[in-house]
Amino acid sequence: MIISALFVMSNLFSHIPDNLPEELIEEIVHHEAFKLERIVSKGHATPPGTWLDQKRDEWVVLLKGSAGLTIGGKKITMTLRPGDHVLIPAHTKHRVEWTEEDTETVWLALHYEPTATPGVAVGCPPLKKRRKD
Repeated sequence: MIISALFVMSNLFSHIPDNLPEELIEEIVHHEAFKLERIVSKGHATPPGTWLDQKRDEWVVLLKGSAGLTIGGKKITMTLRPGDHVLIPAHTKHRVEWTEEDTETVWLALHYEPTATPGVAVGCPPLKKRRKD
């Protein structure tokens, strides 16, 4: 829905096709410093023997469904459920082992240039509690 020339409103859980032969990847925002994508999976996984290796850091949050994610060739696959998020530093090999077959798994993925210290956002001081006076 377009509210004005400056504002576009949409919903991350709408406009999902009934048939998803391939994972759906949609760019929501693109800027030279970052890219934000909505990813919809339904029974999709990284092909056997394949590892993803990206040039940029990726922060991913799972919003709906569940998925199995293996990082860096570890023997442990973590299960992601709604609200879980992971920072995958640039050039860290990873793969999606599985996503639910009977419902959509909806992700948000933020891709950005690597930071000097993995896991620390540049220019973002930690939040502090407000004092109650």
